[in-house]
Amino acid sequence: MAAQIIAVVIFVFMFVMLVLEIIERHTVTLLCGAMTLVVVFIICMGDLEAAWNVINLESFAKLGFWYTTGHTEASAGINWETICFIAGMMVMVEGMAESGFFRWLCMLIAKAVKYRPAPIFMIFMVLSAVLSMFIDSITVIMFLAAVTAELARLIRTNPVPMILAEVFCANLGGSATMCGDPPNIIIGTSLGYTFADFISNTGLIALVSIVVILPYFYIVMGRKIKAGAVVDASSAPSPSSAITSKRGFALSCIIFLLAVVLLITHAATGLTVSTIGIFIALLTLVCSGKKALHLLKKVDYKTILFFVGLFVAVSGLECTGVLEILAGFIEKLSGGNSIVIIAIIIWGGAIASAFVDNIPFAATMIPVIKTLAATQGMELSTLAWALSMGTDIGGSATPIGASANVVGTAIAAKNGYPIGWGQYCKVQAPATVIVIAISTIYMIIFYL
Repeated sequence: MAAQIIAVVIFVFMFVMLVLEIIERHTVTLLCGAMTLVVVFIICMGDLEAAWNVINLESFAKLGFWYTTGHTEASAGINWETICFIAGMMVMVEGMAESGFFRWLCMLIAKAVKYRPAPIFMIFMVLSAVLSMFIDSITVIMFLAAVTAELARLIRTNPVPMILAEVFCANLGGSATMCGDPPNIIIGTSLGYTFADFISNTGLIALVSIVVILPYFYIVMGRKIKAGAVVDASSAPSPSSAITSKRGFALSCIIFLLAVVLLITHAATGLTVSTIGIFIALLTLVCSGKKALHLLKKVDYKTILFFVGLFVAVSGLECTGVLEILAGFIEKLSGGNSIVIIAIIIWGGAIASAFVDNIPFAATMIPVIKTLAATQGMELSTLAWALSMGTDIGGSATPIGASANVVGTAIAAKNGYPIGWGQYCKVQAPATVIVIAISTIYMIIFYL
């Protein structure tokens, strides 16, 4: 009992500190992870072996970490497969950015539609969703919002509607694949689902949703995009000017396409996402030559450390039985009704993710849905897709719900267009409700 109480206190403290943002989030999770190991596992439980299992370093020595021929579940504790994959993708993305790939792509599209605001608005939404299927949404928004602000100055229009739409579509696109959003990476590696599993389930939900969301944003924001727009294409820089190195650009494109192919086929090849991530990172570094060290320095190590601490803190709840209690509460609240359980997971995940980071929520809920699947006789995959859509989309509702939102609003403010909570939520909250409603209806119709 003491171990359970302390594990909950540490986890709640971590959540509060993450919301308040007084201390950097990687420092918060590492501190809470260390407290969980020492206080919960060693002092309260007196179990050094359990503490060592949570660190989970032995997973690197297992064949299943590198190669598998079927669905395997990750060991309890730190999910090193997720961490290796995210780190590898970070290296690849830095290589692409260094060569000017993102800037070139945006400027090429803008030139193709003759710098007309409405087509740019619609195409950039689609571009944001598509890129976020394969690249972290934070990176997508970082470059897309910056280019949008630059193009807005050129065509003399307000970039805020475009940036808001791009942020939402990045989160929506990220929900479609296993590698598109951190919660999906955690769900996939923890439960043994593949890229194909996600694209054929959450991907279809995202596709239906974006068909509805594109007209929504055009109706709500389209008039603001058109107002006062004056196209001056003659002063526009050439897309080729964005390329810093032709060789690096060509190599980064090839590596990106290779990564996509490996992810799509990893169920057939047996290569795990950790193997793919490490291979792509090494290939990027080799092709970068003398710039390899520079790319390594630009990797977001704070995010990697954030995940390490997070997994340890969540393990404290799992190993002490707290998450089983939570699963029992959801079961009792739903009365065993599968539709109610789906609704609780999707809408509960969406509401929670609107105000707190969706990554720790997803990591916390994985053992919960496993317990619910076992006790209710429901398909684990059904609960996994519900969790994915709830956490991925719910974060779009507020400026602090997802990292992409924070980055997008920060870039807008930096360019002289601050976005307040009211302005943000007026547009994004209804869009979030629409997609969550679509997800709920879709799942009830096709999965229950």
